[in-house]
Amino acid sequence: MTSSTAAHPEASPLASRTQQPLLALLIRLHLYVGLLVGPFIFIAALSGLVYALTPQLEERLYAEQLFANSTGTPQPLARQIEVAQAHVGEAATLSAVRPAPESGTTTRVMFTSPELGESESRAVFIDPVTAEIRGDLLVYGTSGVLPLRTWLDQFHRSLLLGEPGRLYSELAASWLWVAALGGFALWIIRRRRASATVRSKGLRHWHATLGLCLLIGLLFFSATGLTWSRWAGGNIGVARAALGMSTPSVSTALNGEKAAPPGEHDHHTGMAMPAAQTRDPQSFDAVLNAARNAGIDAGKLEIVPATEPNRAWSVTEIDRSWPTQVDAVAIDPRSLMVTDRIDFASFPIAAKLTRWGIDAHMGSLFGLANQLLLAVTALGLATLVAFGYLMWWRRRAPVRRVGVLQALRALPPRALGTTVLVTLVFGICLPVLGVSLLLFLAIEALLDGLARSRPERLRQPG
Repeated sequence: MTSSTAAHPEASPLASRTQQPLLALLIRLHLYVGLLVGPFIFIAALSGLVYALTPQLEERLYAEQLFANSTGTPQPLARQIEVAQAHVGEAATLSAVRPAPESGTTTRVMFTSPELGESESRAVFIDPVTAEIRGDLLVYGTSGVLPLRTWLDQFHRSLLLGEPGRLYSELAASWLWVAALGGFALWIIRRRRASATVRSKGLRHWHATLGLCLLIGLLFFSATGLTWSRWAGGNIGVARAALGMSTPSVSTALNGEKAAPPGEHDHHTGMAMPAAQTRDPQSFDAVLNAARNAGIDAGKLEIVPATEPNRAWSVTEIDRSWPTQVDAVAIDPRSLMVTDRIDFASFPIAAKLTRWGIDAHMGSLFGLANQLLLAVTALGLATLVAFGYLMWWRRRAPVRRVGVLQALRALPPRALGTTVLVTLVFGICLPVLGVSLLLFLAIEALLDGLARSRPERLRQPG
């Protein structure tokens, strides 16, 4: 008996009345998460494992497009863009240019066209020295990922099922932290109860030990995965905006206009550029030089021309490794003056953490070390799920001992109220978790009803 128990003997029965049903609740919930959500977590872990290794695979698979053997003085961007435009024809619209980041690499000229899907672009790879076309590939998203990583990314996020499939990854991310913290709590409770001389070294021991080693990584996966999920990610974005912690973006508005999303400008004041000049290849070199003079010094950057007349161009650093370089400027292509800028150093701390978290989740923040850590964690998570199923299979007969509803009813009123309140908060903030939890409780209620009716049926005369 500890000194605190001796000083307050009345605390022992209360603690016992709380801990017993709480332990039963944790065990049952951990089992439900493992059995019902485990497959989704397992698929997300294995697909994430492969995704973490894609940079090296892409360098080999797309070596012809990404690298150039020529040496010498690069030709102007205007010449490289003209070659790419002649290759794709007039039906495609120039959307962005990524100059070759270093000697021996290619310039990427990106186009949009009506037949492409949402967030898709057509990238033409140009040797900056010879202006030779090195390749023509479909790339995806603002990061312009190549086809292999695009396929893996979409499989990891949605099982290639589109928007409905994103529920799978959000379900996995929503419950992963619950499973991790629940398992940690069970480990603490069981460790306190078991003597050091009688602790089991079986499968449960290895499952718990592996989970303990991976705990921080699992919580990180869950938190960063939720930031770009559909429902929970939307709530996180609203919360950040309300707290003034949203990621800032550079404004391309000119002539004193306020920035507005594309498509919300019905008219513009002042002298407007002709639409044909908003993407003039001859302007790219001048805009790039103006951005360099303004301090945009990363090797990897993207130039985005104005999408409509009377708008500024943007030049953004896209180097996501450490130290992060994502500064951006807006430049008036007529005067070459900087009209707006954002610097990563001035980002709110929440925006910085989000940027670093996402880049670390994707394996780009610390290079190869980041990738290896992701791969080890993902493989460990898949092993955890496999261990969990093996444990359940070995002792599947007594699978139903104390149910969730029974454990909740056994809690003291204050503990029950706290549990319900915390659950409601998380269920609202993480809607997929909340809805799936209601499903779990419905299953539990059905099993309760079947268990209560079975003895009555057995007593009825045949």
